[in-house]
Amino acid sequence: MILDRLLSTSSAYVVRQIVRPLLAALAIGLLVLLSERLVRLLDITLGKKNSFTLVFEMLSYLVPHYLGLALPASLFIGLLFGFNKLSKASEVDAFMASGVGLHQLSRPVLGLAVLFTFAGVLIFGYVQPHARYAYRALVHTVKNVEIFYLAEEGVFMQAGTRTFILDKLSRRDNRFERIFLFEDKGDKGSETVSATTGALIEVEGEQRPVLRLQKVHRLQIQGWPAPDNAQPLPQSRVAEFKSVDTPLGKVRAVFFRLRGNDEREMTLGELIEHQDSPPKGATEQDMQAELHRRVVSILTILLLPILAIPFALGRRRGQRAYRFAVALVLLIAYNEIINQGALAVRVQGASPYIALWLPFAALATFSGWRYYRACFTLRSDGLEPIFDRLGEFVRWCRHQAAGLTRQP
Repeated sequence: MILDRLLSTSSAYVVRQIVRPLLAALAIGLLVLLSERLVRLLDITLGKKNSFTLVFEMLSYLVPHYLGLALPASLFIGLLFGFNKLSKASEVDAFMASGVGLHQLSRPVLGLAVLFTFAGVLIFGYVQPHARYAYRALVHTVKNVEIFYLAEEGVFMQAGTRTFILDKLSRRDNRFERIFLFEDKGDKGSETVSATTGALIEVEGEQRPVLRLQKVHRLQIQGWPAPDNAQPLPQSRVAEFKSVDTPLGKVRAVFFRLRGNDEREMTLGELIEHQDSPPKGATEQDMQAELHRRVVSILTILLLPILAIPFALGRRRGQRAYRFAVALVLLIAYNEIINQGALAVRVQGASPYIALWLPFAALATFSGWRYYRACFTLRSDGLEPIFDRLGEFVRWCRHQAAGLTRQP
């Protein structure tokens, strides 16, 4: 209903044919990408306090990153399926017979690509850098501050320079029974602590988890014995306490660095502003590679309609599946070329205009040429024979494989 009010009847109909597969591809793509990362996040957070809350918070920070991958891909797939449906049902022919050319049918699609481009500027330029920093900060906090929450009954665990083992552990209130703790102090010796009961508590103003032990027995050894027994044994001290509080980890491990040490955490405006003065953790090549890669990725969205529409059209008995396969392989190969080009700029100091903008110009020229032929000429698709030969080759391979399986 909203589309019918904003667009003409034909434009709204075309957009509707594209939006349905687009949303389906976007949902499936995000689900697959986030599910793959979910397994790794569970390894980090499983057993921690509020672990499921941490997982969903981390996944929320990863959504902008995967959305930058899934949004252009879903737009491309939506265009392929939408216009293929119109072509296969001869609706494109009907529109053209009534005086509506293919370039007119593609106008609302180009407008949709412009909207996606603005969304790309927001995602690539501003949302992704902040989300990436927030994700890294949360992972750092989980790994360095709450390592004690990974403890399991009867398993030796490491927290900084301390090794400990618990006999019984209650996740509900973070209490435990019978703990053995050993701390290696280097040249100063070691400290061994055993306690009957204890708990992990929160202390106001203390960023680290605090271990409260009760009925404590402590053994301190000042130094280590000489390997040749030439020196006397180090002194030892034994003490007993009713209750002891000890923080885990190191204070310096709690605080995460400020945003911007990594060029991928900088917004588009910050990248432009600091091209000649990169932060401590980046170089000028890093800044150039990141800036040009983002701009190329954003502008590529504008090319998707003129690249996809000619691939979606074809003869009614043509090899449509192979057209789709070639189009997707072309887009994947282009994306890999852009990534490798950015890597060449970053590592080898290559020119971004050759490594990144030249592939973009080649794709733009190829897409514009095919779009012009599809919209304004009556010539058949020059790639149609290639698709036919590809289909014949695949059928021949299937026939050969079937013949091998039937042999005794």
